[in-house]
Amino acid sequence: MNDHLQVSDVKKPGLRLALIPVVLTLMVLGIQLFYFGDFTPHIPLAIGLAITGLVGIRLGLKWKDIEEGVFHVIHVSLPSVSVLICVGMIIGVWIASGTVPTLIYYGLTLLSPQIFLAAAMVLCSVVSLSLGTSWGTVGTVGLALMGIGAGFDIPVYWTAGAVVSGAFFGDKVSPLSDTTNLAPAVTGTDVFSHIKNMMPTTIPSMLIAFTIYLVAGFTLIDGEGASFEKINAITAALDANFTISAWLLLPALLVIVLAVKRMPPIPSLFAGVLAGAVAAMITQGAGIHQLLTFANSGYSIDTGISTIDSLLNRGGIQSMMWTISLVLIALGFGGALEKTGCLEAIIAAIMTKVKGFKGVQTAAVCTSISTNLVAGDPYLSIALPGRMYAPIYRGMGYSTLNLSRAIEEGGTLISPLIPWNAGGAFVISALGLGIADGHVENLLYIPLAFACWVSPVIGLIYAQTGLFSPKATDAERHMWEHQGEIIATEMVEDSFVEREVTV
Repeated sequence: MNDHLQVSDVKKPGLRLALIPVVLTLMVLGIQLFYFGDFTPHIPLAIGLAITGLVGIRLGLKWKDIEEGVFHVIHVSLPSVSVLICVGMIIGVWIASGTVPTLIYYGLTLLSPQIFLAAAMVLCSVVSLSLGTSWGTVGTVGLALMGIGAGFDIPVYWTAGAVVSGAFFGDKVSPLSDTTNLAPAVTGTDVFSHIKNMMPTTIPSMLIAFTIYLVAGFTLIDGEGASFEKINAITAALDANFTISAWLLLPALLVIVLAVKRMPPIPSLFAGVLAGAVAAMITQGAGIHQLLTFANSGYSIDTGISTIDSLLNRGGIQSMMWTISLVLIALGFGGALEKTGCLEAIIAAIMTKVKGFKGVQTAAVCTSISTNLVAGDPYLSIALPGRMYAPIYRGMGYSTLNLSRAIEEGGTLISPLIPWNAGGAFVISALGLGIADGHVENLLYIPLAFACWVSPVIGLIYAQTGLFSPKATDAERHMWEHQGEIIATEMVEDSFVEREVTV
């Protein structure tokens, strides 16, 4: 009975109170990032979590309740943290095995600077579509492409933009992706209908991005400036320090095959670690203790060529700790905002201001982007708007496929474009963009990741014009009625249980 009274004493925050932790956190973030020039958002987000906790206590919650909300969101996202750990091991071991050096070597000898950016986007798209993980693609194939781009004297932010565009495209439409399954799950649709409904925005955005990268390769990127002496020096250094062979691509092919066969991502990635370790022992003569060190602390080499050394001296679980710590703090902040009802209050205020399908669809996209921006968690930016906006679409007679597309694009695609978001933090860390070292120009990868921001813009245009905005089918209406009956039954049963417990 005391628990029942405790829950009833908890207040819902008004809009002004709900905005306090959001606004203050963004202010602290702004001071840290732009005034001090320190691109480490961990402490500002931790301060935001503390502020949100104070708001929760003001509303009648106990710290135990807030802690429960924080750890719930972290628990839900632990598989993604596990992927980060596996990717860290893969990077270290695949460099030691010669897999990454082989990719760089063949890329420098087979590709030309003019088509490189377009080819990089396409390659990352195919790999990500197969693996169903943008993070795995960025940390492996994306890393090798950064080396090839460096050999061609292409600015790192152009290469990173192409890698991110391709990698997160695959994450968006792969049936193996967690976010691609989460979006239809929270909106009440099926995954394959969801993927099909994303094609009207996905195909044009990828074609636009491909065209821009191709034009940039022939105009903005100086193909003649790619020194053959530099390329020859890099390939010679790789050849001198590693055994280069097409057979060393087998660890990467193994991971892709396992993904296509719908094996879970973590066992598939760990199988890639083991395959890379075997290849390192057979072809590069690496010992077991060395491999354990590479998997934990990363690979280390001194070739005498700074471009190669800066690229290959990386990897290992420890290299992911900066990103993992940021992900955990960001997830905790998002969980606190959700538990205190602050996010719900802000979304509810937005919902009262919008009318008609145009306004609702625009609000859904913008809400997902804003949640990504504030909470730093792509999963929360999909799950929360998906749950809250779904009844509005049903009431208007529009298919919730419109909603699932909106939150997928505002969640999955925008995630890597926010430096303090889980996706952005991983991209910066895995690709060695060095933002924390003062290389602020590397943030230019954000506007150059064309496919990521063009796709939601196209979606907003469709919302205003009514194109590719399906109404609910009879089958969907029947499913909604059936779900409503189930929910009503559960509510009645819950009320009886609650009455018995209270008495």
